[in-house]
Amino acid sequence: MAYVITQRCCNDASCVPECPVDCIRPTPEQPEFATTEQLYIDPDTCIDCGACVDACPVEAIFSEDDLTASLARFRDINGAYFERHPLESNFDPLVTPARPPKELGTLRVAIVGAGPAACYAAEELLRRADVEVELFDRLPTPWGLVRAGVAPDHPGTKTVSNMFDSAFRRDTLQFYLNVEVGEHISHEELLSHHHAVIYAVGASTDRRLGVPGEELAGSHSATEFVAWYNGHPDFAERTFDLSGERAVIVGNGNVALDVARVLTLDPEELAKTDIADHALDALRQSNIREVVVLGRRGPLQAAYTSSEFLALGYLKGVDVVIDPAELELDPESRALLDDPDIEPALRLKYELAREYADKTPDPANRRIVFRYLTSPTALTGTDRVEGVEFAHNELVAEGETLQARATDRTETVSAGLVLRSIGYRGRPIPDLPFDERGGIVPNEGGRVLADGDPIPGVYVAGWIKRGPRGVIGSNRVDAAQTVDHLLVDFTSGKLPTPTADRTSLKSLLTQRQPDLVDRDGWKAIDAAERSAGKSGGRPRVKFTTREDLLKAARS
Repeated sequence: MAYVITQRCCNDASCVPECPVDCIRPTPEQPEFATTEQLYIDPDTCIDCGACVDACPVEAIFSEDDLTASLARFRDINGAYFERHPLESNFDPLVTPARPPKELGTLRVAIVGAGPAACYAAEELLRRADVEVELFDRLPTPWGLVRAGVAPDHPGTKTVSNMFDSAFRRDTLQFYLNVEVGEHISHEELLSHHHAVIYAVGASTDRRLGVPGEELAGSHSATEFVAWYNGHPDFAERTFDLSGERAVIVGNGNVALDVARVLTLDPEELAKTDIADHALDALRQSNIREVVVLGRRGPLQAAYTSSEFLALGYLKGVDVVIDPAELELDPESRALLDDPDIEPALRLKYELAREYADKTPDPANRRIVFRYLTSPTALTGTDRVEGVEFAHNELVAEGETLQARATDRTETVSAGLVLRSIGYRGRPIPDLPFDERGGIVPNEGGRVLADGDPIPGVYVAGWIKRGPRGVIGSNRVDAAQTVDHLLVDFTSGKLPTPTADRTSLKSLLTQRQPDLVDRDGWKAIDAAERSAGKSGGRPRVKFTTREDLLKAARS
């Protein structure tokens, strides 16, 4: 019997150093780690010790004997990876770098943001140094996209917050929630109170389609829709017209699949989750029967992961519909598929698409329809969206990549709701340099650069550092790199000494933001939400306005 890593895998690699026989791949040191869809356990080497299970923060690892029907295929998925990448173990247990010398005193670090990148950075600092950490977020709640971005029907993914909650119980870390840097405290004031500041603010805006009709009513970003159904207080008052029978999602990454599921699942299934009540009420009145997902390139190049694509096949009352003609491949893609050394996850994407195409839809079910090689050219309608016009693409080899190029073939599909899901983008941070083209703060390994030189004491982590790539756990290795450089700079005396202390910081912020939410305030919010969810068998009922959140915090 072996253990199997499944769909929930967050790629944070917590399991890798815990495996006594080094059979989990890829590791953070391997090039494949940067692009892998998930981690895998070699079934022929696993000794069934369960150490990886205890280390996994999102409950993604199961004994092969305990796999449910929807997860059973992951036994073969794990094995297939090692057929392509035979296990070669050069096991060398990770060695934690030396702690900064005691004579340097306590390192003080401000972290702006409270999402996964920020929390992994804080956890790394607390583990590796004598440190005081202040965690800032403009919302009254922590955890960032774990709370406001992960789909409500993926509760296992959200359990990573339990790990952070456990690590942050000590007073060495303090919460300053409902505090906005740039309004309640400046960048310079943060630096005067700390040796270093790490900005881990994510990528909070979305990319635009840039086509006529994009501003019509009924056209929105998936970012807004996700924040709305997850109860983000900035989006709770938004409305989405669900009166039509068809919605179109432009883009086919995992966020697009999240949105498609939420639009097509039986609302009573969602009623068991932590979805925002206002979204649940709206979805109960929804007339949407079909969601069309438009992808720019072919089925082999689709942006979704094979595990999320596989999971769609187990939705109750929902059919995945693909026209077999959509799966005809260009010569380059066919050659890739026929290559015996193709990555198993890539082959699986196409095999799954074939399986869906071979099934006969049930007319009584809702449908998620996948269209490939399409690029929107306009949103049609007069006062509001009535449809999407798109061009059919062809794939053209440019160097080692295949690029989508529009042909003169066009088509229009009717829709009353259009959601673009084509990527996130970072925003400029006051007093920091910004790369407009990349949507990131220019940096080298997390050290912020101005005119090519590091700015002493200023660092970045997460999407504002590397761009919107990877899943939640990808931020762990990214944050560790930033912390590595910060500790090296502290040990070598490159960080400015704070001129003010922790007490003066608290006094300053209490004066400027009377509605500041600290650890006790967040605990009160968390307890109240969990208590409200108990009667309905839900993990929590979220407060979705700042007023209600602050009221709960004061209690």
